[in-house]
Amino acid sequence: MSDTVDKGKVLIALARTAIAKRLGLGSELVSTEGKTWLEKPAATFVTLTLNGALRGCIGSLEAYRPLIEDVRGNAEAAAFQDSRFTPLTAEEFASVNVEVSVLTELEAMHAYTENIALSTLRPGIDGVVFKFGMYKATFLPQVWDQLPNPVDFLGHLKVKAGLSADFWHPEVLLFKYQVKKYREKDLSTERV
Repeated sequence: MSDTVDKGKVLIALARTAIAKRLGLGSELVSTEGKTWLEKPAATFVTLTLNGALRGCIGSLEAYRPLIEDVRGNAEAAAFQDSRFTPLTAEEFASVNVEVSVLTELEAMHAYTENIALSTLRPGIDGVVFKFGMYKATFLPQVWDQLPNPVDFLGHLKVKAGLSADFWHPEVLLFKYQVKKYREKDLSTERV
């Protein structure tokens, strides 16, 4: 089993176990023995889907706690605190798919105009953080699957932040990042 698959299985199991525990469901403990990489600070997003539709997505943009804590905390938040959804039920939990994305550090894009921003976006590769004053939003790179056109991607990101799709100001700040994503449905069913 490759190191990437092993890490993915551990991260998915940690997320699933954290949700199960909050639901009062019995679950196997995840062995973290010898996995020192879990103690290193990391930023993650946990995405839940049910029947192919988003069911919750919460994460951290910057590393401020150990990876193990970030995955557990974001898994619980995605299941029970995403304001777009009601809390996940035990019935839904049985069918929900879990995805864990581990983010790279944010990198400023230095895009002083919207045209510069659009020309530097890399569809399918970059996640983007949009900031303007109190307005802030992010899209993971996975969102490119639904919004492959950079104009649409950036426009929807601005709407998510609470602005109009055609808004632009020279003081807009954009940051990009990449992710290593682990999707439960892509991993084999071997035990961790």
